Amino acid sequence: MSPPLRILVVAGEPSGDLHGAALIRALQEQTTQPIIFRGIGGDAMAAAGVELLYHTDQTAVMGVFEILKNISFFKKMLRRLIAELNSWQPDLILTIDYPGFNLRLATAARKKGFHTIHYISPKVWAWNSRRIPRIARAFNTLLTIFPFETDCYQNTGLPIVYVGNPLVDRTAETLAETPPRLPWADNTRRLALLPGSRRPEIERIFPDMLRAAAELDATLPDGCTCVVPTPNRTIRDLAERVAAKTKHRPARLHFVDGQTRHVLHQAEAAIVASGTATLEACLMRCPTLLVYRMHPLTATIARLLVHGTKYAGLANIIAQRCNTGTAPVMPELLQEAFTPKAAANYIKCYLTDPTERERTLTSYDDVIKALGPGGVSIRAAAAILTTLTQP
Repeated sequence: MSPPLRILVVAGEPSGDLHGAALIRALQEQTTQPIIFRGIGGDAMAAAGVELLYHTDQTAVMGVFEILKNISFFKKMLRRLIAELNSWQPDLILTIDYPGFNLRLATAARKKGFHTIHYISPKVWAWNSRRIPRIARAFNTLLTIFPFETDCYQNTGLPIVYVGNPLVDRTAETLAETPPRLPWADNTRRLALLPGSRRPEIERIFPDMLRAAAELDATLPDGCTCVVPTPNRTIRDLAERVAAKTKHRPARLHFVDGQTRHVLHQAEAAIVASGTATLEACLMRCPTLLVYRMHPLTATIARLLVHGTKYAGLANIIAQRCNTGTAPVMPELLQEAFTPKAAANYIKCYLTDPTERERTLTSYDDVIKALGPGGVSIRAAAAILTTLTQP
């Protein structure tokens, strides 16, 4: 029997944890050779067989200010993983999204002669395209998830494999499952609230989400039931504490573990913090308002660095880049523009204007079509195994 492949895998955020788990299962299904996985991930990757050195609860930090507060932790984590390279001698360094950290790790690994593959390209089409030469030097292969990303790496010599978007597969899996019974109250409007998966996001965004929902509950004839899906128990506990401290909140407020896509599929509308979940909402055809509020310093730096798009939401960026129609397909309220009153007005339109609701769903369908077919994890796994067998 062949010796086991050793793969050091790093996914530092909850979304990467889910994509990583699916990719790990696909790798295990496509080869008879045993594979040992070790690295950084969350509960899903641990369940798929990864020995976790760090959990996403520790590593999911977003924003310049927040990263600076934790800089000593990230330096220590990088040193730990580089030491793991030297002691464990993995056959592959597989990094998933999380570009700020993973690009540093891959650069160090490549200099030591390790094979590096990155899944989910850094968003060089939105900001800091000067990273492209560095990315090309850091990785042996880059697996991309948006159809317009290949052109970003022309003339770099970096092999690019467009595999499609993994959320297409996650959506198909959800729609094939028996719908769970969620705590919606009868004869009320169904509103999903997704305040993010990081502590600073929830603390800054969730209170005004709750205030918007409270206004809708008070003004809609049937009121509303709000369901908040959270990625894990730690985030749920935090969200529940924030809600308990928020005076104006809806009377019917429920928290559930996981089940984000099921909640979005059953909801009539959603308020969602900017991030992967906004594209999930589009794929689940749930009319959504995107909101976000970050530390003022981080927001100022972002305004200076972001280029190539005027939108925060992935559904809007895809609509713009792939010319699927008039963007935005999902309204965005960012920083000071995000107020409870403004948010409630957008959601009320979704719930009371059939024409606007149908227009929104049609534009979502165009975005979904642009994302391409399923089988993404299968194609990504095949590309990884192929590159590992090449001389």
